[in-house]
Amino acid sequence: MTRIDLREWPTLALIMAAAAIWMLLVGNYASLGGWLVCPLAVVVVTLQSSLQHEVLHGHPTRHPGVNEALVYCSLGLFVPYRRFKSLHLRHHNNDRLTDPYDDPETFYLAWADWQKLPKFLQFVLTINNTLFGRLLIGPLVSMIGFLGSEIRMVLAGDMAVLRAWMHHFAGAAPVVLFITLVGGMPLWLYALCVSYPAMSLLMLRTYAEHRAHESAEARSIIVEFCPIFSLLFLNNNLHVVHHAHPRAAWYELPAMYQAAKSDWQRRNAGYVFKSYVHLARSYLFRVKEPVAHPIRRRSHDGRAS
Repeated sequence: MTRIDLREWPTLALIMAAAAIWMLLVGNYASLGGWLVCPLAVVVVTLQSSLQHEVLHGHPTRHPGVNEALVYCSLGLFVPYRRFKSLHLRHHNNDRLTDPYDDPETFYLAWADWQKLPKFLQFVLTINNTLFGRLLIGPLVSMIGFLGSEIRMVLAGDMAVLRAWMHHFAGAAPVVLFITLVGGMPLWLYALCVSYPAMSLLMLRTYAEHRAHESAEARSIIVEFCPIFSLLFLNNNLHVVHHAHPRAAWYELPAMYQAAKSDWQRRNAGYVFKSYVHLARSYLFRVKEPVAHPIRRRSHDGRAS
């Protein structure tokens, strides 16, 4: 029997609200127009991506199948939920955070791999390590790398990856049909002006979430004042708290942080920004860190580089 903790009602309510608002917006595209629908839909799709992150961590029920069903139809279209779940849970090995080979969500490369890249790709990835570059080309850079890796695994016979993509296509089909047949919205417009900007908006959160540091806890950020983004990102701006307590619900994180604020800041070695505005002031057009991992210089076969 599936049980829902009554304290989980905010998560369930947001899942339902996001789906309803998305349908209202896209379903009325013809009358509302793209100038209104697209930016509002970007916000809703970003929120659903944050909710998918919440779901993969075991909310709002104790049954993974029920949780997955609640976000089965991915509004963002690009990333299969099951692949997101698998890779993200691997990412939660705190001792391996930012490792170029063991952290599937890192933007760092090993020195040996970096040095083999053509100068043009080094330039592109360096631009991608500024906040402006991450917002502009980050989704494209990430998807090229992600899809290339996924295709290689499918061709190598990885059935789990193939099944994840088949489930993704099954969930995306009704989304695409609703966009095109009910809303009358061109699919290319949705992909270019909703899905891509939603990924870009998420990269505001992920841009500085982690840094290279000898201490595992010091690798995760705290961004303090951001009432709008806190809701949109479901308090993952308090990222060191989330990594310390990955099973905690999103609405529990602020109280956990405030109860031991100085201790959290000590534990993450002062990797704190007052807001995303302060983060942008520091790194909008400036590289935050090198692409090549500044600490771990081993190659893929384990040799030092």
